Amino acid sequence: MSALTIEGLNVWFGEGREHVFAVRDLSLDVEEGASYGLVGESGSGKSTVLRAITGLVPTWRGSMSVMGEALGVGRTPAFYKTVQMVFQDPYASLHPRHTVDQVLSEVLKLHGFRDIDARIDQLLVDVGLGPGYRFRYPHQLSGGQRQRVAIARALAPDPRILLLDEPTSALDVSVQAEILNLLTDLRARHGLTYLMVSHDLGVVGHICERIAVMQSGEIVETLGVEEMRRLEAKHPYTQHLLDSSLRSARG
Repeated sequence: MSALTIEGLNVWFGEGREHVFAVRDLSLDVEEGASYGLVGESGSGKSTVLRAITGLVPTWRGSMSVMGEALGVGRTPAFYKTVQMVFQDPYASLHPRHTVDQVLSEVLKLHGFRDIDARIDQLLVDVGLGPGYRFRYPHQLSGGQRQRVAIARALAPDPRILLLDEPTSALDVSVQAEILNLLTDLRARHGLTYLMVSHDLGVVGHICERIAVMQSGEIVETLGVEEMRRLEAKHPYTQHLLDSSLRSARG
């Protein structure tokens, strides 16, 4: 079964002569339980796709469906129980004056959960923190710990799909692998489906089986991660990204 299907998606900003297309005629299909990557440089439109899915960008046409249900202009509470998003900057996405407890309690109450204390403790264990972090503020946490809290918040409604918007790019290199390993483990344990956006082929290759490469708002190539590792990309832009990734890895 398809968890997420997009057909002929166009997204634009502005009106009349001022409008600019950020995404053009994009189609993709993510099977339930799969991990799918969208890769491209800044301005390629990859994050705009996630914002269109979540309803943060209302100016789009085409068709999108989640777990077989077509998406319209607005998003229902049921949608946000099924789909959650992890943002790039964990410090910016967490309220600076709210403790971890407040952040997670708010989400759980919003979605109608009752056994909140037990759920918060379990969420913190799931993301590798534990109850000892429950009453800390964001400024008392490292970047990696803040991102773990952001992941716990996304997991709180017990979603089936996570949208991952550059979830490790704001972190130190030493911490990035820890978060990627955590995401891989959570997907296996909870049967999650991922759609992950990144500018880094190496990061996406760590947790995704299939990768779509975006340039100027369009998908120019789709390939499996094993094809990518064998450097079997056909499109010149994908080859450019691979070359850049290899040069970066060599230091």
